[in-house]
Amino acid sequence: MMRVKWALAWLFLMVCVLCLPSISQNARKTVDAEGHQWWQHAVFYEVYPRSFADSNNDGVGDLNGITSKLDYLKDLGVDAIWITPCFPSPQVDFGYDVSDYEAIDRMYGTVADFDRLTDEAKKRGIRVILDLVVNHTSDQHKWFLDSKSSRTSQHRDWYVWRDGKGPGQPPNNWTSTFGGSAWKFDPTTNQYYYHYFYPEQPDLNWRNPAVKNAMFDVTRWWYKRGVSGFRLDAVDTLFEDPALKDNPTEPGKNAFGDAIQEHKYNTKLPEVHEALRELRKVADEYNAALIGETWTSNIAELNQYYGRGNNELQMPMDFLFTTVNKLSAAEFRKQIAAINSASGWPTYVISNHDIVRSYDRYGDGSHNDQIAKLMAALYLTLRGTPIVYYGEEIGMKTTPPVRREDVRDPIGRSGWPREKGRDGERTPMQWDESENAGFSKAKPWLQVPSTAKTHNVADEARDPNSVLSFYKKILKLRHSNKELMDGNYIPLNESDTNVLAYLRIYKDQAVLVALNMSGTSQNVNFQLKRNGFSSAQSLASTGNSAFSGDFVTLDPYGVFIGQLVR
Repeated sequence: MMRVKWALAWLFLMVCVLCLPSISQNARKTVDAEGHQWWQHAVFYEVYPRSFADSNNDGVGDLNGITSKLDYLKDLGVDAIWITPCFPSPQVDFGYDVSDYEAIDRMYGTVADFDRLTDEAKKRGIRVILDLVVNHTSDQHKWFLDSKSSRTSQHRDWYVWRDGKGPGQPPNNWTSTFGGSAWKFDPTTNQYYYHYFYPEQPDLNWRNPAVKNAMFDVTRWWYKRGVSGFRLDAVDTLFEDPALKDNPTEPGKNAFGDAIQEHKYNTKLPEVHEALRELRKVADEYNAALIGETWTSNIAELNQYYGRGNNELQMPMDFLFTTVNKLSAAEFRKQIAAINSASGWPTYVISNHDIVRSYDRYGDGSHNDQIAKLMAALYLTLRGTPIVYYGEEIGMKTTPPVRREDVRDPIGRSGWPREKGRDGERTPMQWDESENAGFSKAKPWLQVPSTAKTHNVADEARDPNSVLSFYKKILKLRHSNKELMDGNYIPLNESDTNVLAYLRIYKDQAVLVALNMSGTSQNVNFQLKRNGFSSAQSLASTGNSAFSGDFVTLDPYGVFIGQLVR
């Protein structure tokens, strides 16, 4: 049976070589000799600017702080940084309420500081991606201030205004994802405006061509400043049913006390894809990449965001991967197979500013560092583009506030104690053991976790067995090994409940990846000699995990990555 599986693997490889996906006409000029675009070989790194590095010691991170750490990011193995919103904002939702799309918030610096950041990043071969909030603006944006001033104002139809059903009754039953009605009454014009998120974040009316054109021009403005693409926030919510039908409800209440709704009429409408295709056309003019915050329930939905012939988002995030919240070889194997069956290039995320850190989701409290290395070996050796969340590479843990008065995230303020918010995964980057972990000389906007004394860049850089050192090793390997860059993914031993194993095959070369997702040692026979290989030379491993004969021996939560030799 093993011999048959290996034969099928090589047959699959030849089929894949003959059936490479087509590349859009605009992108052909910028692909490598084998048809790969720049973002397919890149490692992306998400920077939450408030929490990364504070250059002026006011307790809040800034652009110059990011610039000061570019050498660190280059040494780590990062090719592109995604910066969450740094535009002017009242900071109701920490930048996701934008009051000016073509400027930098003063707390983060200036446009000149941004230009310096992109220039210095370019010198190091690092691209800059911005987070673009396309669904809504701040209620302090000049467009909305004009929109609310009169029913006949120039920007009135740039937002969604409606009469209520009656006195004190909103137009329908839609609820905000942050709690309460999704409609707010404005007495100036005696109408309600729609907000999927906070009331201070009114939704743009994407059915108005003027809105689309304005947002397309925003992307052009930043492309001309050297930006290499955008992560598009909340793309599922761009359009609403024009008839404003009530959403179906389900039994029970959510954390905010609202009836649980199926967001049938205000998310994932077909018109979303028309807008994404148009945004992609603009991006192609600049060889730019679009990453999507795409919450999908299955691969069929995810395929819609790639578009026909891959004409929408190059990198819709596969959040299905993050739904595996336990170490399970079977579940991860299932999710990897699913994304490899999709119509576009995979994009892997295991944590971000809205998701509890992987160190906590997968850690068992005793082997967290080993498990952090295991997860790194997983999402950094798969076929696709990984996005590393800042601090993952040093084993940062989620540290939620313990008192309501310490909560900064509005979600936590309104949902406490059932909902503690997202502060725990946004704490300051841990650079060293000094006060405030080297993030700032002033009191940081969020408390630095006590684990900064044991998990920080300075200490881990000196420890060859640290999580950071392992990340560096895997990322260096990823950039230099053609099998890991371009090879096909072939699962092995698919009935093994403890060890997730696969090949990355490129031409006639193969790399074996074996990951023990159990707390006990494992000894796995891969029958290498029967399948034409004499040995497996270790490329990276943890603990005492090693290859001998046909067997790979793995420590609890152990990793073995080996180059197969004929």
